[in-house]
Amino acid sequence: MPSINTFDFQAGQGIARILHNVLLNYPTDELVSNFKQYDVVETWPEFGHSQDNQMGKTALSRYLSDYSSERLDELKLDYGQLFFGPEEPNAMPWGSVYLGEEQLLNDKSTLKLLAFYKEQGIDFELAYNQPQDHIALFFAVIDRLLGLLVENPDDGAVRRTLSVLLQHHMLPWSHRCLELAIEHSQTDFYSGIAHLALDFQKVLAEVFQVIPMPVRLYR
Repeated sequence: MPSINTFDFQAGQGIARILHNVLLNYPTDELVSNFKQYDVVETWPEFGHSQDNQMGKTALSRYLSDYSSERLDELKLDYGQLFFGPEEPNAMPWGSVYLGEEQLLNDKSTLKLLAFYKEQGIDFELAYNQPQDHIALFFAVIDRLLGLLVENPDDGAVRRTLSVLLQHHMLPWSHRCLELAIEHSQTDFYSGIAHLALDFQKVLAEVFQVIPMPVRLYR
């Protein structure tokens, strides 16, 4: 497992960007074709050779090897039932539904996150109205912060911001979302992505020496 001194911030930034795009939006044929064209599975870092890493790469490779554009509707259906709707998603991607007893969107935990973002000068330009504790948006912020560390690896303020984001706002619940995605996925694509996202967030916790705040989860 890499340490803060051996971790490749640029590679981590690339992974965060991929996870942001894959988890925020319905899949497109261009997205999946790019995964194949650019050998995303082959170039995905192994980090500590964890089980999640190996299972994720195996599942994703299996899906991509058989993919054709005729399977896109099946993939869209899988994304919808996991993360979007029209029924209640099986792997709700918003933190507040895990952290609040009433399982509401934009609950107290979301307000705390928004206050943290305001304090740190972090904002979004969203294509559509979206609670900002969506798991994909956390990866967008991680992408941004790792990009700053590419430019200045010793920036203590950025390191602290990323550590607080992980410890207090993301890691207490995000593993549950990804575990539900693995449990309910109907395609190897989203099963693989969820395993790789689990591995990546464990790597970030190790690199930035973060122990998630203990909380009760309500799903």
